[in-house]
Amino acid sequence: MRPTRSKLPLAAAAAALGAAFALSGCAYNEALGRQQVLLVDEGQLAQAAASAWTQTLSRQRLSNDAALNGRVSSVGQRLVQAAGAGNQAWEYRVFVNEQPNAFVLPGGKVGVNTGLFKVVQNDDQLAAVIGHEIAHTTARHAAERYSQTQLAQVGLGVAQAAAGRASPTAGRAISTFGGAGAQLGYLLPFSRQHELEADRLGVDMMARAGFRPSQAVELWRNMQTQRTKASAPQFLSTHPNDETRIAQLQAYVQTRGYN
Repeated sequence: MRPTRSKLPLAAAAAALGAAFALSGCAYNEALGRQQVLLVDEGQLAQAAASAWTQTLSRQRLSNDAALNGRVSSVGQRLVQAAGAGNQAWEYRVFVNEQPNAFVLPGGKVGVNTGLFKVVQNDDQLAAVIGHEIAHTTARHAAERYSQTQLAQVGLGVAQAAAGRASPTAGRAISTFGGAGAQLGYLLPFSRQHELEADRLGVDMMARAGFRPSQAVELWRNMQTQRTKASAPQFLSTHPNDETRIAQLQAYVQTRGYN
């Protein structure tokens, strides 16, 4: 049967999107137990991260507190060795910032805000934060996030062009709502998956480094009590809500038999 005109753009869109996936790199990540689509390598990300790190160091105030800097470096080095990532130089900095946050950039750049020390009650809880962030790099989440975003943009562009040929109204609708649909339906949930994966990998890293994995659960309970604003609904957030995170971490710690 000859395809109707309305089905032709859809077929073209599907074929083009399939080609985009075929051209992408796909690798099995043993630590995650799943395939990853990767369009960029870690070397490329490390170059971009180095530039971002230099800008951050020049624009943000650095803490001169020797004790805080020493704690971050000591805890970080133990976790890096446990992760098998000690084959590169790691750099640790404490930033004067009241937000209880930390980050790790590809290439071994670790930043911790002073505000985090108002939430963590011991080095085990500090290890839970830094281990989680290191886990993002060892899991190649940054490369995967970039790749998924690029593929979503390709798919949206193909769908918009195909729909526009069939109906200008449909094309405009996809242009207007397609980005939001891709964000809510695909990109944000994928980011939440990354967060929960990093939680689990970080807990394993803590155990290998000699920290108490159960303190990861306590950390998130502390975080929960520190929040002063209502969090966004989980389906609109790039991170799991506190209840989800605590429940899954607690179950994982118990399943693994960690203390």
